[in-house]
Amino acid sequence: MTLRNLDLAFRPRSVAVIGASTRAGAVGHVVMRNIIDGGFTGPAYPVNPKYAEVHGLPCYRRIADLPAAPDLAVIMTPPATVPGIIAELGAVGCKAAVVITAGISGELRQQMLDAARPHLLRIIGPNTIGLLAPTVSLNASFVHLTPLRGRLGLISQSGAIVSSLVDWAVAESIGFSQLLSLGDMTDVDVGDCLDMLAADPETSAILIYLESITEARKFMSAARAASRVKPVIAVKPGRHQEAAQAAQTHTGALAGADRVVEAALRRAGVIRVDDLEDLFNAAEITARFKPLHSGRTAIVTNGGGAGVLAVDHLIDEHATMAELAPETIAALDKVLPGAWSRANPVDIIGDAPPERYCAAIEAVAADPGVDALLVMNCPTALASSRDAAEGVAALATKGLVNGKPMLTCWLGKQHADGARDLFHSHGIASFDTPIQAARAVALLTKWSKLRASLQRVPAIRPDFHVDRAAARKMIDVAAEDHRTLLTEPEAKAVLAAYGIPVPETLSCRDEAEVSAAATELLSEHKAVVLKLLSRTITHKSDVGGVVLNLATPAAAAEAATKMRDAILAADPDAQIDGFTVQPMIRRPHAQELIAGLSVDPVFGPTILFGAGGTSVEVVDDTATGLVPLDTVLAGELINRTRVGKLLAGYRDVKPANRRAILRSLVSLSQLAIDCPAITGIDINPLLADEDGVVALDARIEIDPARVGQTGLRADLAIRPYPSEAEAHVSPGGRDVLIRPIRPYDSRLYPDFMARTNREDLRLRFLSAITNLTDDMMVRFTQLDYDREMAFIAVDEATDELMGMARYSADPDRIKAEFGVLVRSDLKGIGLGATLLQHLIDHARTEGIGALEGIVLRENARMLRLAHELGFIEDRADEPGLVRVVLPLAETS
Repeated sequence: MTLRNLDLAFRPRSVAVIGASTRAGAVGHVVMRNIIDGGFTGPAYPVNPKYAEVHGLPCYRRIADLPAAPDLAVIMTPPATVPGIIAELGAVGCKAAVVITAGISGELRQQMLDAARPHLLRIIGPNTIGLLAPTVSLNASFVHLTPLRGRLGLISQSGAIVSSLVDWAVAESIGFSQLLSLGDMTDVDVGDCLDMLAADPETSAILIYLESITEARKFMSAARAASRVKPVIAVKPGRHQEAAQAAQTHTGALAGADRVVEAALRRAGVIRVDDLEDLFNAAEITARFKPLHSGRTAIVTNGGGAGVLAVDHLIDEHATMAELAPETIAALDKVLPGAWSRANPVDIIGDAPPERYCAAIEAVAADPGVDALLVMNCPTALASSRDAAEGVAALATKGLVNGKPMLTCWLGKQHADGARDLFHSHGIASFDTPIQAARAVALLTKWSKLRASLQRVPAIRPDFHVDRAAARKMIDVAAEDHRTLLTEPEAKAVLAAYGIPVPETLSCRDEAEVSAAATELLSEHKAVVLKLLSRTITHKSDVGGVVLNLATPAAAAEAATKMRDAILAADPDAQIDGFTVQPMIRRPHAQELIAGLSVDPVFGPTILFGAGGTSVEVVDDTATGLVPLDTVLAGELINRTRVGKLLAGYRDVKPANRRAILRSLVSLSQLAIDCPAITGIDINPLLADEDGVVALDARIEIDPARVGQTGLRADLAIRPYPSEAEAHVSPGGRDVLIRPIRPYDSRLYPDFMARTNREDLRLRFLSAITNLTDDMMVRFTQLDYDREMAFIAVDEATDELMGMARYSADPDRIKAEFGVLVRSDLKGIGLGATLLQHLIDHARTEGIGALEGIVLRENARMLRLAHELGFIEDRADEPGLVRVVLPLAETS
């Protein structure tokens, strides 16, 4: 049901308290008192058959006795009573309930949901601390303090965290627009709340305390949508708890649950912080300042040691120290004592008065190589910390100096607290310690990078020529044999089908065939490698199943005999199916990498990349990303590893072929999409040098039960490019491809805009527009293909953009707003009707309830097309506009 009726929970006009009490200490007593003391102006209805009055308000014996249906009900009665209460609330017309009661699980939980479903009644909880909506002065919780009103939205799966944060925030004068304690998330979950807060004009930033994620695709869509419009900041505990069991692949062991969560939050544009203090610091910083594309930081301090300490923390946080220009050094020479540091950090000496602080800050802020300033103070007997703070505060306007963010860090306690209060009152960010300040500075650049990850346009289009049939054949063979593990030759055949280079590998049943295979390969290579072939032994090196550098057929055959004897001596029941022989690949400057695939139980298939070899788990230099990948996302995986720096080349070692590595990672991503039966892949090592890559060893796990599955892989958290929605059409006798838009299609827009007149643009966008901004281009070309869809018509002969149609659906798919635009010189050939019909057909298959659009009444051509395709007119909110609606599916 997603968002339906949730608005009534966020801003209720009336509240019923089921289980209200006069008994001191009872939850019903505390909740009722908080509602009254919090200043809620709407009707509050206590419900309890024991009382005639609660807190001076009439108390009703039954829900049916209420004078009107409440927008929101708060329930705190024994677990067994809750399903019946939900049914009664639904019957009187209530649409949202917060269930504080704990202990509702199993069959009782299902009874509660069944009671709510006929009435579309939304349930927050159970096992919550209640609901707090400061925008309507509602504290329907048992939190001990009423939060202040502000612009932060808080989502927490822990009621105790909500209570603790309220206590902290009140002391710090920090306010909220909404505080949501979700408890067990039986119905309403984090994704639902993200959608609500993203659209809430009262909320400028969203804070999340995240313990678990349900419905990964909904969460990712909601988080990505929210992160595009406002900062989303999350604390996710459990960073050091590896939930993934050590599987048959190294990838399964290395891709722990928290690493996948980290990858998912990064992909969603969510800023992850380590603790609750960082959560609020991040909220303050993102609320005050715009993201920085470059974070070159300059420090102004009256204490050199404090400045050096801050530098260490900034570097730890991957920030960049600004290099002061010669002109800035000269300007500082004029205003600072001769003993100043003449470098960044700018040490203005311990006796610095306010005037010296201000002169130094102004000079540094004028430097074009400085993006942000950190101003520090150490208390001394030579100058007043308070006076320095007053001077700095008078200089800064809303924390900005010369348009650049300025952060402050006044060290100490007795003399610093007053300065911090002063900074807060002037809208200047202030931090207690250098590490807090460093994290805040780094956050501005991290925020920028995360937003860019949502808005990028990859420069390279992957060229996929894959043999899906060959890959699936290998998987089918293993499944028919009831195996969950492909043999090495089978695994390499699958990789080769997806364009990942592998060495020639010959399978052998016995020593005679090993000798023959070695003879064949040694005619072109100096040496060969012998490996164990087994359908059950997964890590060959661990059992002595790999022998390198065999120079003769006899040596290869002898090695096979010794290998078999040693393995059987250690384990008489070991299954040996034979051997493989492959060329000994000699690449002296190649890096050993690992590339792999694993399936997370929440987020589905993920790709792992890093340093490979036999010590892969000890070195643990890896990065994880969600499927699907493109070349830009694959490049980010490489860049997040230490081995990625080695791949760029060093000393006499040339850079590795980055394009080949990217191609391999994107191929693995595509393989995961095309073959849902695959549950794990190891390529270790994947050798990489300037000549390209080669997968020396490969291991693939499958789930035989998934073989033969068709359609989109169900466990994908992010929907891939929907190639099945492409169509070839011929409007006006021209060969046209209609396909979903892709990021790199931004290159087609300039020519399209140049050939579309202003009047057509005005009719489409309902206002005068001459060009598309970068932000608009991003929104048009970066889609999740789940809530939003855009089709473009491309001339197959010239690759020119001819027209486009798109819709954007609400999260519960009840309706979607559509638009269509055809290039001005192509009107009249039926392209608009073809595009819009294609969009309608796709929306119908996606279960969209209705398409609707706003059309200028003067746009007779569009209104005529809409009528021809079955749209009906509905009243619009403004004169001169017409709403056209096309019902597509029955909605409940």
